[in-house]
Amino acid sequence: TRLEDLRVKLENEGLVNISYVVVNHQGAQSQREFHLLKESVSDYITVYQQEEQQDDVWTTLNGNKDDFLVYDRCGRLVYHLGLPYSFLHFQYVEEAIKIAYCENKCGNCSYTEPDTDDICENITRKGDKLEEIEPKPTGQHSHHHNLHRHGHHH
Repeated sequence: TRLEDLRVKLENEGLVNISYVVVNHQGAQSQREFHLLKESVSDYITVYQQEEQQDDVWTTLNGNKDDFLVYDRCGRLVYHLGLPYSFLHFQYVEEAIKIAYCENKCGNCSYTEPDTDDICENITRKGDKLEEIEPKPTGQHSHHHNLHRHGHHH
């Protein structure tokens, strides 16, 4: 339900056409509770039920239960957040989505839409983001957004 709240908040801020997918665990217990998961989010959020015999999505993605993986428009993984960063009452997931949406962190992507400029104008001005996840040397805050734009991969 918190994910739905976040989706609505971002949509109201102009961040549209974001795909949200919840990947349910393969286990029998999780499969039995699938309907509860499905009922707790709106139709705008896809709930994907893994089959027991398929390769586990989380293993393939090197992830764990409750992780958030945030991809850009070109399908590149921009952030992989685990606990406690994935708790939605913190700002981390929201900021990660905004960065993936607004800043070409992984280099240019031909799918970027020109009308995101106005939206992102407001968002990227909101100061330093995800400082706890990506510590930056102090005194360089004014530059660090630009450093990322030139496609330095970590």
